[in-house]
Amino acid sequence: MGHSTIYPTGTTIYNLQKSFSGYTVFQALEKGALLIDMNGKEVHLWEGLHGFPNKILPGGYVMGHRGARDPKYGMQDMVDLVQVDFEGNVVWEFQQYELIKDHEDQPEWMARAHHDYQREGSSTGYYSPDQAPNVHKGNTLILAHKNVYNNQISDKRLLDDVIIEVDWNGNIIWEWACNEHFDELGFDEEGKNVLFRNPNMRKAGGGMGDWMHINSMSTLGENHFYDEGDVRFHPDNIIWDARESNIIAIIDKKTGKIVWKLGPNYKDKKSKEIGQIIGQHHAHMIPKGLPGEGNILVFDNGGWAGYGAPNPSSLFGQKNALRDYSRILEINPVTLKIVWQYTPKEALFKEPTDSFRFYSPYISSAQRLPNGNTLITEGADGRLFEVTKDHEIVWEYVSPYMNKESKFNMIYRAYRVPYEWVPQLEKPEEKEIKPIDISEFRVPGAAPKGGAKKVLVTGTRPYNTDEEALCIELSSEKSVPLVYEVDRESFGELKKENFPTLKTVEKALVLFGGEHCVNCKMMHRMILEHKNSYEDISLFYIDVQKEKELVDEYGIRGIPVVVLFENGKVISRMIGVKPLKDFLAQLEVFKGKHAEGFMEEPKKDHEVQR
Repeated sequence: MGHSTIYPTGTTIYNLQKSFSGYTVFQALEKGALLIDMNGKEVHLWEGLHGFPNKILPGGYVMGHRGARDPKYGMQDMVDLVQVDFEGNVVWEFQQYELIKDHEDQPEWMARAHHDYQREGSSTGYYSPDQAPNVHKGNTLILAHKNVYNNQISDKRLLDDVIIEVDWNGNIIWEWACNEHFDELGFDEEGKNVLFRNPNMRKAGGGMGDWMHINSMSTLGENHFYDEGDVRFHPDNIIWDARESNIIAIIDKKTGKIVWKLGPNYKDKKSKEIGQIIGQHHAHMIPKGLPGEGNILVFDNGGWAGYGAPNPSSLFGQKNALRDYSRILEINPVTLKIVWQYTPKEALFKEPTDSFRFYSPYISSAQRLPNGNTLITEGADGRLFEVTKDHEIVWEYVSPYMNKESKFNMIYRAYRVPYEWVPQLEKPEEKEIKPIDISEFRVPGAAPKGGAKKVLVTGTRPYNTDEEALCIELSSEKSVPLVYEVDRESFGELKKENFPTLKTVEKALVLFGGEHCVNCKMMHRMILEHKNSYEDISLFYIDVQKEKELVDEYGIRGIPVVVLFENGKVISRMIGVKPLKDFLAQLEVFKGKHAEGFMEEPKKDHEVQR
């Protein structure tokens, strides 16, 4: 499946009332740092200025690079990092990280910068009413490369990711190297074995293992989690994400230790609800002053990444996690709950048949805007779009700039800034652009829809519009059939919000179950058939599919589980379907006659009926 070879470029949608209007900057392929208005008009081009990425600073300044290292010798190494004024004059620069001599070339200092950097004053480098990057002073954090050997990871030469902090005069005042924290990354033994054999070897420089491929890095900035006492989220701490390992992590700026982490495997109780993040980009904490401040926003690319057990799509265990669509996730870093997302489902694409229609397997980003919208860079297709909290697309732009050889129009990362950040330009006239009806859109010379001579074929039936008859099962079909229905008259339904009322009930029997579970049906029936034997015990039911927090809180690992409460306190539990005599005996004890007779069952998974 692929895209049409002919499609509109430039701005295709602009809802004036619902968008956060301003200028958008991005690296136009083989052109430079390009600034556009909401209607797609190109208002300024810093020609030839590379951008990995480009970022606008207040006053019409832009940051970027004057070039890249020859890929025969280095992997995505930018020679420097520079700040340029509106007229193209370099007003700040840094390149003295490593003295490089490539083949016959003269030795030269290089920054070896890649993927991200942050100027002091702004945690993420994008606009927030509570933050602004320094223009004429301040330190700069830079994500850079260094070649190392570390036999704990692999016996091959590694391309390591380092974070350096430089002052305004270009002095390196702090440095952190990823390979020195290998033991903190959480790889399992299978992952370590795969990584040792092949740390994502690339041809550049005669061969080097791009083992982590960190692609974003930013400070946390002021946030309410730290204000509430969680020291993991100190404003100076740094969050980064690594594409090849599926890891997102926060490091303590003072110690360098990892103090918070997601990945590489999303199998523990909390992170499994997020689902496997794959090949992600631009993980950052939403800055103070913006809706969702303090939450983690990330472009979860999908595609292929990770080290672990081999499978049919990964015979040797490298890049062993795969998914053919992308997700934007906003995650509470304490509860690890997804508080907002944009996926093919929210885009109203059929799953899984059309999930690929929101998919960028590499690059890409997401920026939270002051009005609560999110600017998304779907990088592989050169598409930028802004969505509301309710997932409505209110602005869209497709880059017209193509790579000369491969004919792709990728955009690494774009940023939106308010008009006043570029005072050299007059505020542009804004014109609403309504989405065209693509069923009527034609290129010159193409015939319009319809107009064919019609003939009636006798005996035909109406077209079947039932989508459940497609060749592939849709996600909407995946609901598990119900095998019984809870008697709502006998069982009170407990949810997170009304669960505290259990403290007011002297004796309560709570059934954790699901209406899709055959064993739950048997337990439900047993309770009802003998409820007259314990009329003084109140009956309650918890749907385990809906009440995940209660399931986690009470350690439910399988169903059915009957938990006996007295004034809100757990007295005993019964796991699985029990013989009737054992069940009734437990209830007799619970009724208060022989409290010492309870036999609490151990919470072992192999004893739980699934």
